[in-house]
Amino acid sequence: MIITIYDGADTIGGTKIHIEENGKGLFLDFGMNFAKYSLYYEEFISERTARGIYDLWHLNLIPKLNIYRKDLVPKDLMNEIAQYPKLPINAVLISHAHLDHVGNIALLNENIPIVGSPTTIAILKALNDTASGGSHFGMEIPYYKVRKLKDSEGYVIEADRNSHYPSRKVIFLEQNSSLHDFLFYRPGQESPRVKKVIPNEVKTLNEEDLGFEVKAFNVDHSIYGATAYIVEGDISLAYTGDFRLHGKNGDETRKFIKEAKNVSILITEGTRVGREEHENVSEREVYENALKIVEESKGLVIADFSARNFERLECFKKIAEKTGRELVVTAKDAYFLHALKLVDGVDRLKGLRIYGNFKATRQKWEELVVWDNYADQYISPFEIRENQENCILCFSFYDMPHLLDIMPNGGTYIYSSSEAFGEEQEFSFLRLWNWLQYFGFEVHGFRVDKSGKPIFEKGLHASGHVSREELRKVIEEIDPDYVIPVHTEKPELFKWAFGEKVVLVKNEESWEV
Repeated sequence: MIITIYDGADTIGGTKIHIEENGKGLFLDFGMNFAKYSLYYEEFISERTARGIYDLWHLNLIPKLNIYRKDLVPKDLMNEIAQYPKLPINAVLISHAHLDHVGNIALLNENIPIVGSPTTIAILKALNDTASGGSHFGMEIPYYKVRKLKDSEGYVIEADRNSHYPSRKVIFLEQNSSLHDFLFYRPGQESPRVKKVIPNEVKTLNEEDLGFEVKAFNVDHSIYGATAYIVEGDISLAYTGDFRLHGKNGDETRKFIKEAKNVSILITEGTRVGREEHENVSEREVYENALKIVEESKGLVIADFSARNFERLECFKKIAEKTGRELVVTAKDAYFLHALKLVDGVDRLKGLRIYGNFKATRQKWEELVVWDNYADQYISPFEIRENQENCILCFSFYDMPHLLDIMPNGGTYIYSSSEAFGEEQEFSFLRLWNWLQYFGFEVHGFRVDKSGKPIFEKGLHASGHVSREELRKVIEEIDPDYVIPVHTEKPELFKWAFGEKVVLVKNEESWEV
């Protein structure tokens, strides 16, 4: 077996791992490397989509391989790409729906299937539906816009306005017929004049020959649907994706660890191995700490947590119920919860309110799905203004301008997400702080010191990743012949802890066993 790390060997995210054996191949994730992107781009400057993958190719933000969609390659890149190797890629095994693991899949050749849990695929589909046009191609899973060369010179690529939306072949980890219609439905396509999603094949893992025996296992992470894989060919390999033991699905992770015992190769994340952490906050502790704050709060409460962290959302839903408040989510949150209901039948929107912000028009996904199904759950900013002490509002930094419609009279803000990484994010926290000070909020979870630097408090956020000590125990329990670290800034610490069995594979390098 040949294992090549194309990205993510020494950064947190950007994971792109290729395994090959007997002419068959799989990618384990194909993510966007935010650390590398941030060297050139920020919120208001990004790759030029009118040049397809030209910018990403020349800035080495994607691997130099001949594996990409032909409609994203401008003429002045065609000959260069053709000189690079094609790889056998029977499919991409997706660990979960965070962009640092899936954000470059949309660039891959359209004939490459995607494999994932029904929950992960539903989240990716909802991400695509709710994307606001965007400045990159990362959201275009499982369907995508066809591009074409604008003129004979072929330097500029534009969307083909006459083409429907093709979709990728989807391989679910288990049967889920209720998602089929959702996968190939784009809100608004009922109109005969509107472009439609072209359905593709949907199969399950046991129906498809991927060239390897692939077993999938649910694991606990900060987003639902996270999956670890065991891949068996001549060599057995386990890939953890991102995982933890301290969320409500920790027992699922333990089942994977048990099944992975004695695999030959373990490819594991190491997000927290280089961090000096003296406590491992659990989701239960987050709930208890946040509950105490809300119980003592007067006026409006704002809960700020990572997008698509549905476990944290359910945590604040329980807090709202216990404190006699209503939890108010955004329309986009509601769309994702609707998608999850199609997967498992659980109505997570029951008892919630949906924030009805002031906008000129609603996008089709909101108008035809959220509004048509949940109109009676909408609440206006004026209703919240009159009943501030009865609400917990799920808002992030980007929602702060809507507070000008609510006009809070003080209140409590709870930051329940990860710490800032990078200077630009620190500036965002300073801006967030200014909004909160303007409305007189009591702030929990972070503060800004005199120099303008955010200082974060423990106890209101549980990491999505396994702690350093827990990871050591996991590796000892699995007891593989070889350990390959990825998704870490400190791969050398694995060598220090586990010695000769650790194989440090650098980006763009291969290792054969």
